[in-house]
Amino acid sequence: MSTYKTIAENKKARHDYELFDRYEAGIELKGTEIKSVRKGKVQLKDSYISFHDNEAFIKEMHISPYEFGNRFNHDETRERKLLLHKSELLKLSQAVRIKGYTIVPVKIYIAHGLAKMEIALARGKNLHDKRESQKARDAKREIEKAMKYRY
Repeated sequence: MSTYKTIAENKKARHDYELFDRYEAGIELKGTEIKSVRKGKVQLKDSYISFHDNEAFIKEMHISPYEFGNRFNHDETRERKLLLHKSELLKLSQAVRIKGYTIVPVKIYIAHGLAKMEIALARGKNLHDKRESQKARDAKREIEKAMKYRY
């Protein structure tokens, strides 16, 4: 039984992007960063993933400073290295470079004491795609409502 605690989710990613393949990546954190993550002081809203020298980095992920960290605190929005297998890195970088996909962080969680991030291969939605998904959600909600009162 794997136990994990979800820290933060990027709900905007599901709204703005069509998500395809999902991957689990470790995050390289400093000492006070993991303490802030465990307290839930993380924001994934405007973060994105880029590649440099066959390595993946997450940028603009905001981790608040640890309140008892004094001089050992970290920069809140520094770029952090993502830990992935070499084959996964190659696959993701090719999809971004050749097929025009993007990689977005979906959620961050603690699994077995380690900070992990779920990332997804994604393609941006157009306005009409967003409207269609909203219509489908509304229709599903109406059906569930009707079924609730039927029994």
